[in-house]
Amino acid sequence: MSERSAIKPYLKQCAELIEASLKQSIPSDWDVPDKLKEAMFYSLEAGGKRLRPAFILSAAEAVQGKREALEAAIPVACSVEYIHTYSLIHDDLPAMDNDDFRRGKPTNHKVFGEAMAILAGDALLTHAFHLIPQAARRGGIDAETALAIVEDLAKLAGAPGMVGGQVADMLGEQGITSISELEYIHLHKTSDLIVFSVTAGGRIGGASEKQLELLARYGRNIGLAFQIQDDILDLIGDEQKLGKKTNSDVQQNKVTYPFLIGLEESKAQVERLTQEAKSAILEAGFQDPLRLLEIADYLVQRDH
Repeated sequence: MSERSAIKPYLKQCAELIEASLKQSIPSDWDVPDKLKEAMFYSLEAGGKRLRPAFILSAAEAVQGKREALEAAIPVACSVEYIHTYSLIHDDLPAMDNDDFRRGKPTNHKVFGEAMAILAGDALLTHAFHLIPQAARRGGIDAETALAIVEDLAKLAGAPGMVGGQVADMLGEQGITSISELEYIHLHKTSDLIVFSVTAGGRIGGASEKQLELLARYGRNIGLAFQIQDDILDLIGDEQKLGKKTNSDVQQNKVTYPFLIGLEESKAQVERLTQEAKSAILEAGFQDPLRLLEIADYLVQRDH
């Protein structure tokens, strides 16, 4: 396998780049309570695939066809990781999914208590919107592009996006939730943040409106496939690789794709959505689409 086509080393490189940047993402001269900062970074540095930042970096590189786009993308890539991390902290709370472990470690509220976990999530959420303008202040993108990215994040991570999907998920129940309602949950709870990531990367790289539409289609399909794969892995995955208990959805009476359409049809859906996502990228005519195509294949084959 050539270095160019080896997606795992590329994703590892992206993760290392983002993790190094996350360590410096809060200005050193800010007077932040030590316990709050500790709680924030406990979850922010808990590992994970860093896929959403990788989508931003990969989309920027795809449009421009050169790695220079990555420098401007880094603050935005950190921003989406802040949003994702806050959502996981809040998702794990007793009032939500009531999980004891995340990525093989005790969840934030198990270590710092519920009040501090809520506040750490709040701090991560708000700091995400501080990070995006830094890309413009560094001269990597213009102010109009930064404004468009902020608007996208506020929508796609907010009430009509990720938070709306979380609410629908919380209200869903086996025997009541339909397949269309489940699709709504997955499209908003998971897909919308991936749509944000690839379109933000596209904006940074200078994508046209048509290319942004195709990136959004890619993100929508990849996000839905990703969440269906999560549903599958909750049934048949390896707990050690997943870093959390399997069958948690069943135990919590949560509706999933395998519950509604069966395991084999769920697997077929993942494959179909992945192919549709790749078709959108090929249609866009990017300078260097390889990484986005490889990530799509990697996600459909993952086991954790």
